[in-house]
Amino acid sequence: MEMNAAAIWINNTFAAFDQWMVVFIHKLYEIGGGFFTPFFEFISELGHGGIPLIILSLILMIFRRTRRYGTAMLIGLAIGALITNCCLKILIARARPYSEETAAFFNTDLYQKLWLTVGQNVESDKSFPSGHTTAAFASMTALFLTGNKKYSWTAFIFALLMAVARIYLVVHFASDVVAGIVVGVVAGILASLIAKKIPAGYYNSDWPFRKKEEGGKHVRVG
Repeated sequence: MEMNAAAIWINNTFAAFDQWMVVFIHKLYEIGGGFFTPFFEFISELGHGGIPLIILSLILMIFRRTRRYGTAMLIGLAIGALITNCCLKILIARARPYSEETAAFFNTDLYQKLWLTVGQNVESDKSFPSGHTTAAFASMTALFLTGNKKYSWTAFIFALLMAVARIYLVVHFASDVVAGIVVGVVAGILASLIAKKIPAGYYNSDWPFRKKEEGGKHVRVG
């Protein structure tokens, strides 16, 4: 499939940066002798379709003490998915680094060689921005902003590992990942602002473990 103008512009503009970054990140492969490959595959799976992060958000929403965090994370994931998966990926339609289309465009087999080295991971959708990175930064930014910042900053460790993993596995260009970081941070900020507007009664209620009787009193269920 022929690349559209937006994808061609991004490829031309960030070609040097993308190639430098993938070579730099793959120093980890040389240093570790492949040790990091299963680790980054595991990290990448934690962002697959956003499902593990959605599950984590829902679990946090069950408990009153952590409901604000889970709610903000879920909203952030929704906003990030809407911007990245429903809009930008479709409009820009940039091919993955390992694709034949990319190899022909750059006239180089660099990405193909590195991709073969780390296990030939294949993704079905387009490349720009990185959906995994968007989801990681959207949820972790929301968690950071709604949580105790003395500890919640550690959420960004996971998000950064996700960003590195997507470049290491050669399923994204570095510019895809940077765009995912930007979209994710914006989505996380918006989510935290929305979460703050939700009435306190939602965060202070004991659902789903209580229900109202006809007289208005609450009884614990389960």
